[in-house]
Amino acid sequence: MVSNLGDIICSFRKKKGISQRQFAALLNKHGVKVTNQAVSKWESGSSLPNAVQFLIICDILDIIDISGVFNGRSYDFMQGLNEEGRKRVAEYAGMLLDSGLFDDPSFSGPRGTKIRTLPVYDLESAAGKGRLLDLPDYVPMKVGNEVPISANFGVVIHGDSMEPDYHSGQIVWIHQQSKLEHGDIGVFTYEGNTYFKRLRDRVGGTRLQSIDSNYPDVIISDPEAMVTLGKVAE
Repeated sequence: MVSNLGDIICSFRKKKGISQRQFAALLNKHGVKVTNQAVSKWESGSSLPNAVQFLIICDILDIIDISGVFNGRSYDFMQGLNEEGRKRVAEYAGMLLDSGLFDDPSFSGPRGTKIRTLPVYDLESAAGKGRLLDLPDYVPMKVGNEVPISANFGVVIHGDSMEPDYHSGQIVWIHQQSKLEHGDIGVFTYEGNTYFKRLRDRVGGTRLQSIDSNYPDVIISDPEAMVTLGKVAE
């Protein structure tokens, strides 16, 4: 472990915006009974935390790549990433764990549920108000593994134009992306209105199509004016 361990702890603590006294209080909540004087000694280099204390320090300070931060030798998949990039790797790993899609059958440890809060927009209420994701009128909803991990927001649809696949009053979860392929179903804003439709994008022109053929297509005469908000999350 490098000799400037105390400097690194001090730097990460300050990035968190917490004092030595506050840091000591957090450590105590995690079962590490220390005072702010002990924190001061760690940071000055006059003493060192033990192994258990060190790991809890890293957890509180969100130090993900311990080897990279303290020894300058990151794991291969962490090399070249800054602090924000390392956090995103850890977040994605957490999503994979919580999804349950890649469980190791030999692993007997507990499987947690990641609770997220996603915005849900009502398409009927948003009619004529402009771009959906810029509107403040949404309901924050706590969701777990029942919602695809790729979902960024939800929409409440109305009417029966997307029957039999989608029903009036249903929440459909959407992965935010700015480009869809021909045949994809997603959310679009055009001329001040928001649509949940299937994209038909061929040489003959761009249209937004309902699943129920009794409903006419929305003709997109100016494709550059159409904003794609996302695709149904898988």
